[in-house]
Amino acid sequence: MVEGLVIAVIAVICVCAVFAMASARVVKQYERGVVFRLGRLREGIRGPGFTLITPFVDRLSKVNMQIVTMPVPAQDGITRDNVTVRVDAVIYFKVVDAADALIRVEDYRFAVSQMAQTSLRSIIGKSDLDDLLSNREKLNQGLELMIDSPSIGWGVQIDRVEIKDVSLPETMKRSMARQAEADRERRARVINADAELQASKKLAEAAGQMSDQPAALQLRLLQTVVAVAAEKNSTLVLPFPVELLRFLERATPAETAQAVEAASAALRSEPPPAPKTSDDAPRAASGTREKQALETQPGEKEAVEKRQGRERTTV
Repeated sequence: MVEGLVIAVIAVICVCAVFAMASARVVKQYERGVVFRLGRLREGIRGPGFTLITPFVDRLSKVNMQIVTMPVPAQDGITRDNVTVRVDAVIYFKVVDAADALIRVEDYRFAVSQMAQTSLRSIIGKSDLDDLLSNREKLNQGLELMIDSPSIGWGVQIDRVEIKDVSLPETMKRSMARQAEADRERRARVINADAELQASKKLAEAAGQMSDQPAALQLRLLQTVVAVAAEKNSTLVLPFPVELLRFLERATPAETAQAVEAASAALRSEPPPAPKTSDDAPRAASGTREKQALETQPGEKEAVEKRQGRERTTV
């Protein structure tokens, strides 16, 4: 009798232990528990910690409440300006209502992923290439609104959507590189032309100041000579008087020829020749040619003298 009672007590204890083990559940801090009793949702979401359910009657489903980072597969599309691009993105979302995430949608992760892909394709078709490359913040906001609108009923909140990369065809990359290079070259030429214009204005002002004071030009020339001589080189600099250039510029060809003849005579220690008039020019040329002929051919001296006599008679 006693042995039967002991066995019964042990059996009851074992059954209670099995029942306790079957009904005990632990919900983690970042999770929420949703209880279904015979397939029917029970009110109240189980918080983190230890909780009990009715074995073989209740079923506890845990929902992760952390922010989920989900990459969106790269999508091929054609922009509004007819450029083929390949765009991928990343989406951040979290569950705000555990019951709706289990009841209203079969798999909220798959649903959010598909919605993100279709929304990304739609954004590509509505945008220009320049917007995809430079105005991503606006596109991210538009993409977030497109995904967040249907996901509200699923108990999911879209936290952030970011476009990661925009892949362009090789031909488009080369075209954009040429365009950027041409733009940089244009800006360089404009800057160079502006610098030349400013320099020319300053040089014109400097020339105006030097024209009033001729000595300033000489000082500038000496300064240039000093600057060149300061360098360690083997170049010999001989300054050329500016007044001499001005004299040669004002002088006529006849005066220039006289100056050259005078310089030559001075070098030979001979008196300078008399100035020649315009009437004596042909005669001087004829005399020079006859003198050369006499020097080269002595036998024709008499013929040359006769020719000179005829010319004097004619004159």
